[in-house]
Amino acid sequence: MADDKVNKIISLLKNEYPGIKIALSYSDPLELLIATILSAQCTDKQVNAVTKSLFKKYRTIQDYINTPQEELEKDIYSTGFYRNKAKNIKGLSEILVNDFDSKVPDTMEDLLKLPGVARKTANIVLSGAFGKIEGMAVDTHVKRLSGRLGLSNNTNPEKIEKDLMKIIPRDIWDLFSLLLINHGRKICYARKPLCKECVLNKLCPSAFKFG
Repeated sequence: MADDKVNKIISLLKNEYPGIKIALSYSDPLELLIATILSAQCTDKQVNAVTKSLFKKYRTIQDYINTPQEELEKDIYSTGFYRNKAKNIKGLSEILVNDFDSKVPDTMEDLLKLPGVARKTANIVLSGAFGKIEGMAVDTHVKRLSGRLGLSNNTNPEKIEKDLMKIIPRDIWDLFSLLLINHGRKICYARKPLCKECVLNKLCPSAFKFG
């Protein structure tokens, strides 16, 4: 991948989405961790609608521990996969209390010890809550756009992350993920991308092939 192409992609996306930031609403590391877990297979808009009341009810880790799982399931029901998400939230809450002094850890190694937390979630929490950039969050949008733009030939999220980390400057790893996510939501749809409206169409090997 030529550096000039990557730099042009970065520049065009920065101009298209100035001042971009994490779409999830949160006020501390625990809230960002919970919101990111809830965002799996769910839109950030819906997660924010749920957490608006959820974070008023659950203010501490102990609140998640003390609440019956069935009640937590009802509170997060509309985010989908609510049983598994509730189980993971209660499980990680116990681990945070027992192993991390009731605090969300700020290292990749420790975050990956929590149930429901893979590298994507860990990268989002590290960047958004602690300002630490250890990798790149690869969600469904980043995966799709990386392939279409020719930035990675892999389909495994961790392999895609490694490919991107080789060609994207480290200081904007978190920003680049957000740029691809936003572009995927607004222009580069999974089924019918708006190639004619895309600022990257002259650089994208997949442009216009969708008809």
